[in-house]
Amino acid sequence: MKKTVLILIMGTHLFASSIVLPENFTANFTQMITNPKKKVINYSGKVYFSDKTLLKWEYLKPTKKEVCTNGLELLVVDHDLEQVSNYLINKGFNLTEILKKAEIHDKNIYVAVYQGKKYTIQVDAKGQLQSVAYFDDLENKVQIVFKKVKYGKGKLPLKSMQCNYPKEYDMIRG
Repeated sequence: MKKTVLILIMGTHLFASSIVLPENFTANFTQMITNPKKKVINYSGKVYFSDKTLLKWEYLKPTKKEVCTNGLELLVVDHDLEQVSNYLINKGFNLTEILKKAEIHDKNIYVAVYQGKKYTIQVDAKGQLQSVAYFDDLENKVQIVFKKVKYGKGKLPLKSMQCNYPKEYDMIRG
């Protein structure tokens, strides 16, 4: 879960590769994870990005979870289990660095190699992010598709970027 959640620790830049990342964005997402035996798990929800490193995922299906990161720590709130897991990030997916290495492959498809992994990035006609695909450390194929993307300027309210949970949830520190 940790590896797939770290998909968008990113910065704000207009890259020479023509991939546009704003100061903030919100989007609906679907995340499809296919294991080596071809078993597929689909997730969906909403993602929020702000201030270069703040990222919040609201998973709505198949379970309700919230995942928040500031680029240094990762907080996973599993509402079904009434559990909060807190992790320090020592190696993660850094989309800013990946996009700096991205090279055009075909029209709106870019390919980047970062930390020994190959990433395929698709953008729309305006150069805005549409999807990211890669293989994680467990050889699962991960594909995240963004829909109803809204790019903006400035920071999103800090409160909207935080994971919320009742105090009685169990806390696990990883």
